[in-house]
Amino acid sequence: MRPLIHPSIEDITVEGILHALSDPVRVAIYAELAGSNCTNICSNFLQMSDRSIPKSTLSQHFRALREAGLVRSERHGVEMHNTSRCVEIEQRFPGLLSAILKAHGIQSAERARAARRKQATARKQGG
Repeated sequence: MRPLIHPSIEDITVEGILHALSDPVRVAIYAELAGSNCTNICSNFLQMSDRSIPKSTLSQHFRALREAGLVRSERHGVEMHNTSRCVEIEQRFPGLLSAILKAHGIQSAERARAARRKQATARKQGG
């Protein structure tokens, strides 16, 4: 079993963080982890929004988050427990993650409203 790589806080870069969070699934996973006060296992994220994510894809998302320094992962048997490194990153780059997560929240709310409007329009036209 390969060891898990966690960069030291000094090796975490803004570019690495932005790259890791540029994927919509990864930013949603990270927002969930950042809002949680406890560890989360990877399988908690097999269903994101209204779609299923294959385990292999989920593993790659967590690897990208871990290698960017955004999460700390620990193996416990067959499960991988993940925690956010928000506090450490906040000390290194004050305000960066909160701004990204706030923007993600706004965008998610807008997308949800647009999806509801689209469903309502489809119901009116169909029935």
